[in-house]
Amino acid sequence: MGKLELYSITFNNGSGVYYAGNCVQGYVTLTLKEPMKMRGIRLKFEGKAFVHWSERRSTGTGKKRRTTTRHYTAQEKYFEQEFLLFGIWPNQGSETKELSAGTYTYPFQFQLPQGLPSSYEARYGHVRYTISSNIDKPWKFDHKTRRPFTVISVLDLNQIPDASKSLQDTKQKHLCCLCCKSGPIQATFRLDRAGYVPGEAILINAEISNASSRKMDKSYVNLRMITIFRATAKAKMIYKDVAVVTRPSINPHSEDVWSEEKLIIPPLPPSFLNGCKIIEIHYYLQLNVDPAGPALDLEIPFEVIIGTIPLASVVQQFPPMPPPPSIMSRMYAWETVPSAPPQEELYPLPPPTGLPNLPPPSYGEAITGKFDIREEGDNEHVKGNLQYAPVYTYYNWGYTPAALPPQAKVEED
Repeated sequence: MGKLELYSITFNNGSGVYYAGNCVQGYVTLTLKEPMKMRGIRLKFEGKAFVHWSERRSTGTGKKRRTTTRHYTAQEKYFEQEFLLFGIWPNQGSETKELSAGTYTYPFQFQLPQGLPSSYEARYGHVRYTISSNIDKPWKFDHKTRRPFTVISVLDLNQIPDASKSLQDTKQKHLCCLCCKSGPIQATFRLDRAGYVPGEAILINAEISNASSRKMDKSYVNLRMITIFRATAKAKMIYKDVAVVTRPSINPHSEDVWSEEKLIIPPLPPSFLNGCKIIEIHYYLQLNVDPAGPALDLEIPFEVIIGTIPLASVVQQFPPMPPPPSIMSRMYAWETVPSAPPQEELYPLPPPTGLPNLPPPSYGEAITGKFDIREEGDNEHVKGNLQYAPVYTYYNWGYTPAALPPQAKVEED
């Protein structure tokens, strides 16, 4: 980077994870090996949602055949605010100031609005929060650095009546015409409730009866995330399996029972993505009975709700967990603006809920992996954390986080 040896953004909260309404604090560090002339140094806080995909369509035949590409987009802006750290604004002229060689630290703080949707990254859209800094050099290329941070929107399952309701359904299926001699396959699927948080084990109960003359290759339960991207004139739906549990084959005229089999919920964004109008998330837990040979699965789906605050009835099943000393000393410092010098801290506490014995959550990076957050117009002079995965609440109740299922498929509508 020539004269520029270091240009970075650091959060006082070392994790870069915040709840809507938190105060984001940190500092920009600039190290120059030689003096540098510039108009100014700016800092921008930005929160937005963006959706984009394209579709190709062919019309006509032969030499008149034409293929066109149509783009579908939508966006929402939650906040955008810029601050001057040094020098002058671009509209104040082209006068330059010189910074001598050395290291400079510029502190910042920004109050996040309430009601923000949770961070989310996917192929066709995102909810993204970033801090970027720009060294404005008239007549030369600017130096830029960008750092994303995670915002978590609280979804308290205790405020959703359907979250505590039990679910049960029974279905049967004939593998050929109804007049054949082979009996049906039948399954009953039960859940004690619909609401969960990442880190919980969903206890699966089911009975499967194979009265047919054909073997069932397996039965399995998959947790599927369904994301709806809404553009101005069209919507696109994506299906992705994020956890799965499988049981072995079932012979003809045999039965199999799922007795509180555990499916562990990995770190995931909360259901619905409240606060965002162009991206929507739902989760379905589905029992599948897979016949050998050519035949469609027997399927029983239930919509489940993934929240950030667990049901009180679930918390009562676990012994009280005191928060770590560093968190106890801070208590609910997320509401305050500390005046101490910048220093690394642990993850923030969620807003108070009044729920007795609620343990402080752990946090886990989204299992869907990192995404490139370069934006249109970025060039090689944009530095920083450009590969990013959001971080979500995860309650450490003794279970190993589920990984993305092997060969997980992404299906599109």
